[in-house]
Amino acid sequence: MKADRNKTIDMTVEEGMEYLERCISISEKKTLDEVLDKTILGDTFETLKLLPENSIDLLIVDPPYNLAKDFNGKKFKKTSDDVYEEYTESWISLIAPLLKDNATIYVCCDWQSSPAIGRVLKKHFHLQNRITWQREKGRGALTNWKNGMEDIWFATKSKTYTFNVEDVKIRRKVIAPYKVDGKPKDWEETAQGNFRNTYPSNFWDDISIPYWSMPENTAHPTQKPEKLLAKLILASSNPGDVILDPFLGSGSTSVTAKKLGRHYIGIEQNEQYCVWTEKRLEMADSDNTIQGYADGVFWERNTNALQQKRRKL
Repeated sequence: MKADRNKTIDMTVEEGMEYLERCISISEKKTLDEVLDKTILGDTFETLKLLPENSIDLLIVDPPYNLAKDFNGKKFKKTSDDVYEEYTESWISLIAPLLKDNATIYVCCDWQSSPAIGRVLKKHFHLQNRITWQREKGRGALTNWKNGMEDIWFATKSKTYTFNVEDVKIRRKVIAPYKVDGKPKDWEETAQGNFRNTYPSNFWDDISIPYWSMPENTAHPTQKPEKLLAKLILASSNPGDVILDPFLGSGSTSVTAKKLGRHYIGIEQNEQYCVWTEKRLEMADSDNTIQGYADGVFWERNTNALQQKRRKL
């Protein structure tokens, strides 16, 4: 039995058949309308061949890292750097034709898989930056430094692309409030404290990994936070744009896209994860809040004001 505050979504496939039935499987070439806002149950390497070309505005990819990992019975084995680079090349080559000329690409990775992914992306796209975000979870290791960081490569298909920097400002506490003529300079005085909205850098230390008391949490072993996805989506797409995630997992990209007024296409081969995705998409119909994002800005981790302010779309 779970504690009352434990909101983790972990229903079995049998318990969630109504959600699995909402997913689609495809075996022939489809139009955009036929796959828009859908969770596609199937192998991504076969499914990508059947999606319409020149239809995707934003690609967000969280592929299996080059680690030994068990994804609900589907095991991914650690391999050599060369083989992992070939694996990366195989899915990128299938995705490239699907992207619009002004599309943006984000690819998640850890420190071991990051170099290989970066090399392949550079062959196909324009590399713009590498984001590093603090993954504050886990107790650490006795014989090595704790792996507390992950990377996200930022690339574009061309030199023309969307970047809404005003939509991804972070609200930080002002430690030394400076005034001119008795008035705050470049900061805001509120009942919750003194804050300044600042432009983002490529290092993010305000992300919390989903945990058991958060409604977005599932039993997926490598779930990405909605707050993380929201930064990528708001910066690099506009309302109504189409976002593709070919390794959907428990649905964070699709759910966040829906909450932010974008269209989505997600591909996932595991029935269990598809069930959790569709459950979360249903939950988004009645609650479109994103923990850590309120009033149009991203708040620092564990900021109390978030409990009082929620963004409603």
